[in-house]
Amino acid sequence: MTRLFNAPEAFADEALEGFVAAHRRWVRPVSGGVVRSAPTAPGQVAVVIGGGSGHYPAFSGLVGPGLAHGAAVGNVFASPSARQVRTVAQSAHAGGGVVLMYGNYAGDVLHFGQAAQQLTAEGIETRTVAVTDDVSSASTDERDKRRGIAGDLPVFKAAAAAAEQGRSLDEVVLAARHANARTRSFGIAFGGCTLPGAESPLFTVAEGRMAVGLGIHGEPGIGEQDVPTADDAAELLVSTLLAELPEGVAQPRGERAAVILNGLGTVKYEELFVVYRRVAQLLAEAGVEAVEPEVGELVTSFDMAGISLTLCWLDEELEALWTAGADTPAYRKGAATSQAAPAAEAAPAAAGDASATAVPAATEESRAVAATAVAVLTAISEIVDTHAEELGRIDAVAGDGDHGIGMRRGSEAARLAAVAAAAAGAGARTTVNAAADAWSDRAGGTSGALWGVLLHAVGTALGDTEAPTARTVAGGVGEASAAVQRLGGAEVGDKTMVDVLVPFARTLDDATAEGAALADAWDRAATAAEQAAKATADLVPRIGRARPHVERSLGTPDAGAHSLALIVRAVHGVLAGR
Repeated sequence: MTRLFNAPEAFADEALEGFVAAHRRWVRPVSGGVVRSAPTAPGQVAVVIGGGSGHYPAFSGLVGPGLAHGAAVGNVFASPSARQVRTVAQSAHAGGGVVLMYGNYAGDVLHFGQAAQQLTAEGIETRTVAVTDDVSSASTDERDKRRGIAGDLPVFKAAAAAAEQGRSLDEVVLAARHANARTRSFGIAFGGCTLPGAESPLFTVAEGRMAVGLGIHGEPGIGEQDVPTADDAAELLVSTLLAELPEGVAQPRGERAAVILNGLGTVKYEELFVVYRRVAQLLAEAGVEAVEPEVGELVTSFDMAGISLTLCWLDEELEALWTAGADTPAYRKGAATSQAAPAAEAAPAAAGDASATAVPAATEESRAVAATAVAVLTAISEIVDTHAEELGRIDAVAGDGDHGIGMRRGSEAARLAAVAAAAAGAGARTTVNAAADAWSDRAGGTSGALWGVLLHAVGTALGDTEAPTARTVAGGVGEASAAVQRLGGAEVGDKTMVDVLVPFARTLDDATAEGAALADAWDRAATAAEQAAKATADLVPRIGRARPHVERSLGTPDAGAHSLALIVRAVHGVLAGR
């Protein structure tokens, strides 16, 4: 388990600070992550990677010549926010455009996608590439839904090496997608990881058993088997990957592949070498030549006891990109381009700093509503803090167990941002929107993005000039419901927060249309939300990280749905008191 930490919610920030202090030869800090210590060469495409903390050396450890130009680093097992991704990309950009690369997880897709839109709108041509190498997370018919695990490395490297060659933005993207299409990974684990501050691992495996097809965020495997010998483990890994050859590879014999045997946290190097001994034999017997294989910790999951095998099937182009030099804190090979003099270090900006920008004019009526908004956000932060461990436990049943941590960070950041905005004289819209940005920024992950959108919709409806009516609030909640569905792509029945948000918004709209006062209407809507949250226990997940774990999920409510129901009931307490 993770023993050395201060406050669990500060772990990711403090780890990144220490990483930078130890590796200034390669990286410098920027708001949201790190970039190369030397500027990107003028006109070169900037490759910006990223994801949650807890996977070192992914992602910050892969920044340097021959690999990434920058890395956006999120909270523990949570994607970086769109703002973090955008600011890292802005710092890395040198006129050639930006490729944003990440594992295919809902939060990353949302935040990197938003950042790409924002960067393009400001004149920085940007593309995105999601890595989808994990064969256990979806069928061959749904390869676009597969998650990214240790296959991140060959895909990131293909793009970065192509950029170093001076290829255009479109050509770099093609190289990355080509590598992704020819990369497959599969993993096993003997025990789950424990997040900083948690008392137990995200999943456990009975003595003498192992999980098969696990994820790198502590998601449990898709099945269990008896613990094998090292040779048996190698045979399972190799046979699984040889059973699914990518398009263009008719048979393994005569093929060349980049091979990665990855340790997930606590499997020691000597153990990895024992397993790789048999992996190498099996690949040779199948007629596959391993090209510059890597054995070690490359994409980890805190203290997870597990390993994964990755094969990237090489052609002439991909082999040249795979064998090209790289020089980063955690990954080095060959001769990489030497760095120029380090660039001046930029101080990371504080998230949610309302004093950094001018406060729009507001009426006294709207400032009074802003005070209520601060009280509401305070109540939200308090209820989330009270139930954070419970939310993490629910999320860990079939997911990664970080929902409580993310909600705690997001709601507290939102409260602080709202307090600062209101103290500066902001109206309701400005106050709530400041909270929305802070929540999204500090929480990261899918829930951070969705709560940011939700609060922005409500804040926009409130405005900065008038005292809103009950119908105004209901309209804002209705738009929030629609916005969350548009962004996240979830529908009622998918076992997400949408299963609660939709009936809550509809009930609130119906009650206010009938003339009910806001507090009374909110009470009715909160009751509908609570009932809907309980009903999610009978649903099976159709999207998100829990999707591969239908059986585990059945009987447990969705963590996002449950947290939303808790929150709207806490908000009713504030409204009823006013």
